[in-house]
Amino acid sequence: MEPRNVQQATIYRILLAVSFVHLFNDSIQAVIPAIFPILKENMLLSFAQIGWISFALNMTSSVIQPIIGYAADRKPRPILLPLGMCCTFAGVLLLAFANNYVLVLFSVMLVGFGSAAFHPEGMRVAHMAAGLRKGLSQSIFQVGGNAGQSLGPMLTKWIFIPFGQIGALTFTIFAAAGIAVQAYVARWYREMLDAGYTFRKKTSARTIDPARSKSIRNATIILVLLVFLRSWYGASIGSYYAFYLMENYKMPLDDAQVYIFMYLAAGAIGTFFGGPLADRFGRRNLILISMVGTVPFALALPFVSQFWAAILLLIGGFVLLSSFSVTVIYAQMLYPGNIGTVSGLITGLAFGLGGIGSLVIGSLIDGIGITNVIIACGFLPLLGLLALLLPRDQQLEEWAAE
Repeated sequence: MEPRNVQQATIYRILLAVSFVHLFNDSIQAVIPAIFPILKENMLLSFAQIGWISFALNMTSSVIQPIIGYAADRKPRPILLPLGMCCTFAGVLLLAFANNYVLVLFSVMLVGFGSAAFHPEGMRVAHMAAGLRKGLSQSIFQVGGNAGQSLGPMLTKWIFIPFGQIGALTFTIFAAAGIAVQAYVARWYREMLDAGYTFRKKTSARTIDPARSKSIRNATIILVLLVFLRSWYGASIGSYYAFYLMENYKMPLDDAQVYIFMYLAAGAIGTFFGGPLADRFGRRNLILISMVGTVPFALALPFVSQFWAAILLLIGGFVLLSSFSVTVIYAQMLYPGNIGTVSGLITGLAFGLGGIGSLVIGSLIDGIGITNVIIACGFLPLLGLLALLLPRDQQLEEWAAE
């Protein structure tokens, strides 16, 4: 009889707990782009320097995630859950008092390290607590993170505009709450491991057909590239579109942040519904539709009135991010059992590469202007046609059954 590797019941209290911590973690990460306008004004930063801050956050929160995930797949470390939030607490505390550019970079790197520690083990906890409802668990887990990210623009409106940089102190409360919840989740995680829970492992690599191995490798590259492209477009909206609104519509900063909130909030809703939609239309099909379906809204966005810009942001955010959790599920089907590694690769490394996009976009804005860059970024989702090269769902299910 194989080891106990399937938790039959869905443990909703743990799923909700880890989803709320995902919300806490990503809302704190959202503090960084939310504070960009304040930092730009206070420290007289260029758009390229803003891009470097975003790059520092994304690279530290992402590049080491595959390493942590790989290590966790071989030896789970529940203690990383509360320790990661402790690192985030230190980062956001320092950010509130950082009085120069170097300290700002260091503080966001601390926040990034905390996020890198959380995501792989958080993904494994969500998988463990899901029982047989893996798609639902991913929707619950990921919607917490995207909901947290969507709060960023409103944080600017409600906290950073009235209180300035010191307003970041507010988020030490979120981090402290995250530490407490993570300690509870870590205890449950340890109890499950002690009771004999193991993650199902794929058949040894030496028994896998070489042609299949090549197909899996190519699919992984395409999947990472798609998330990379999605992150580039997301950076153009989340980090810079508020500046576009201020420049082209003479919109005040607090009003511009509402538009970004609508885009990200619609994306969080799309994330939640992405799982059920993938069950109906197929995972590969939804990944393709979410990317290519965003193109008309992205291309029209720079040329419409303020009213229609809000409508296009709502629709575009929902469509683009409807595949957010689906890409993770698809990757897990490619590599059953390697939950931490997959989390680090898809939600980690790919987003870190997206941080490069933010840096490039900021530098381009300094060089050719924000309007030209926003127009050019509208073409990025068109490269979602690469999803046609991914194996069909039926092929993945056949591989898993063998």
